[in-house]
Amino acid sequence: MLVLLPPSEGKATAVRGRPVALDGLSLPGLGAAREAVLDELVALCADDEDKAAEILGLSPGLRGEVAKNAALRTAPAMPAGRLYTGVLYDALGLATLDAAAKRRAARSLLVFSGLWGAVRLGDRIPAYRCSMAVRLPAAGGLAAYWKPHLERALAEVVGGGLVLDLRSSAYAGAWRAQGEVGSRTATVRVLQVAVVDGVERRSVVSHFNKATKGRLVRALMTSGASPRTPAALARDLRDLGFTVESDGGRLDVLVRDLH
Repeated sequence: MLVLLPPSEGKATAVRGRPVALDGLSLPGLGAAREAVLDELVALCADDEDKAAEILGLSPGLRGEVAKNAALRTAPAMPAGRLYTGVLYDALGLATLDAAAKRRAARSLLVFSGLWGAVRLGDRIPAYRCSMAVRLPAAGGLAAYWKPHLERALAEVVGGGLVLDLRSSAYAGAWRAQGEVGSRTATVRVLQVAVVDGVERRSVVSHFNKATKGRLVRALMTSGASPRTPAALARDLRDLGFTVESDGGRLDVLVRDLH
């Protein structure tokens, strides 16, 4: 099983350690593309803070991220599994998984990134600010930029099992499963269920969408479940205590108590 995740805006910052070594990252076929985006981002942030903040969509309170990006070549790096600290990753709780679950997560989880394309949990990268929605002056829109590179790179790692795609829409645009791989790809939508005036109503949630997906991945890694089809995934998730409705490759996970 290959699980595709978005990154998080929240990131830890390493205080010491070696900087990123691009030739040491997973998916080495992305090396030249990573180098080009990194070079452009660092140059942009070093040369023109105002322009960089505008392109990156930074509010005044986040202007400090520009200086961090300018120093990406020398900034200390840490494993991606520790770097990402947003809602999904908090719920996933990688640090508290047992040893077997950590090994499964290292093999199964792939995090998409506007800067790096995609990384494994063990890949050492510095804290950065560059979403897939960014449009750089030379590279252009990053989702379109990464698409041909990721198509080639992921062809080598998708394998023959289930692909569980938990990415947000911006990151999903950088790579979409096609053909036979598409037939064994599952996506998840989290819906809140509430009864209003005796009528059941369902609504899409945001914060709790991320938290539920994190708990879902944690349950799969902890249990050792290895579904090979979307239908098998739906059965496994029900066995793990989730309320799931499935329609082909799309799974709706229903939640009543939001936390």
